[in-house]
Amino acid sequence: MFAIKKKRLIAPKVVLMEVLAPKIARKRRAGQFVILRVNDTGERFPLTIADSDAEAGTITIIFQIAGKSTALLAALNEGEAIQDVVGPLGRPTHIEKVGHVVCIGGGVGIAPVYPILRAMKEIGNRVTSIISARSKDLLILEEEMRAHSDDLKVATDDGSHGFKGFPTQILQGMMNGGERIDLVVAVGPVPLMRAVCEVTRPRGIPTVVSLNPIMVDGTGMCGGCRVSVGGKTQFVCVDGPEFDGHQVDFDLLSKRLRTYADLERASAEAHKCKIGAG
Repeated sequence: MFAIKKKRLIAPKVVLMEVLAPKIARKRRAGQFVILRVNDTGERFPLTIADSDAEAGTITIIFQIAGKSTALLAALNEGEAIQDVVGPLGRPTHIEKVGHVVCIGGGVGIAPVYPILRAMKEIGNRVTSIISARSKDLLILEEEMRAHSDDLKVATDDGSHGFKGFPTQILQGMMNGGERIDLVVAVGPVPLMRAVCEVTRPRGIPTVVSLNPIMVDGTGMCGGCRVSVGGKTQFVCVDGPEFDGHQVDFDLLSKRLRTYADLERASAEAHKCKIGAG
């Protein structure tokens, strides 16, 4: 059992938890994730490790309440415990000094890009961060991102905070202005990551994306997280989660993400009805 030391709502339906997991806290590196199971009958699902404190023995996870499993997780309070937390899993981000790195996070994707930007900055890169959400109230980790960035740019769809529009427009403006960019890292919804890759492709700017497909065991055994990268099948849990964005088949990824959409909706609705009846 893994005790929840802290819990707070950081945006509507977005929860931050600090979980006691000393071994994971000591070993985790930027880009890695854990797989959780809330209780004995719960499903296994992955969440990126947003931060850790090796001395306190805690890891930080940030998630959006989207279905039954995340609703069950969000229902746990400080002092209660998660049944299983396995990790750290996945290949760590390749961190090297390349020059100017642009880190782009969209929505809850800001959480997994946060440890990457910190690691990129710590090794000596100049880091520009671009974060986005539909509106100001949905933005997360703005101050944390600002504290570790040389420059932070914010975009909201409705213009309630920062630039009105999309992060790709900010990125395109930087490129059009002649700014040298040596690497782009993008994490967020599939349409965002695809759009970023289409902006950087004509300029040949290396672009890394972090994928979050359907995943079960996290060890490469089930094959549920398979994606096509450069025409070859890769397993996100052991070969990723990060890949060359210009090589990812986003059409296939989007299709696979919708495989169980109807069942997921039905499960979430049944859970809501059960809670309501209780």
